[in-house]
Amino acid sequence: MRRRTVSPGNGLEEVLDNLAAAPAAREETSAPAPAPARPRERDTLQTEFAFELPRGYVDDEGQVHRQGTMRLATARDELRPQIDLRVKENPAYLSVVLLSQVITRLGTVTDVHAGVVERMYATDVAFLQDFYRRINSEGHTHAAVTCPLCHGSFEVDLSGGRLGES
Repeated sequence: MRRRTVSPGNGLEEVLDNLAAAPAAREETSAPAPAPARPRERDTLQTEFAFELPRGYVDDEGQVHRQGTMRLATARDELRPQIDLRVKENPAYLSVVLLSQVITRLGTVTDVHAGVVERMYATDVAFLQDFYRRINSEGHTHAAVTCPLCHGSFEVDLSGGRLGES
């Protein structure tokens, strides 16, 4: 088996396509040349998720912010709080630091830092911790549910809506 190198001008996709076509070319030397492969559609990865807080963050001016977005966490996001002195002194502070890194927007607030998360109601922090867990472990905020009365199955988006709404 020959080794093949992938250089910036010679992409991995092209090498794999050539390898796949090579055995067929050896078997059918008289066959017409295959049509050029159409570019594959890339799977898109959703990296930001919208949410709505049960109570809402109240800023210094008294404005309530309920809608926000959270991005997927990176390995760096999960490692950085481990060296934070506030976390070393109080391990419960880890979720405050972690949430402040992955929340990208909260209403009109775009600079979400640990102080903002500290001033949130406990209900909202618990909601955000659960939301973080769902989007980073399962990759989505939809859940399949079954009605206990009619036994009908349907999907619910757990990220949006207010409490008691579906």
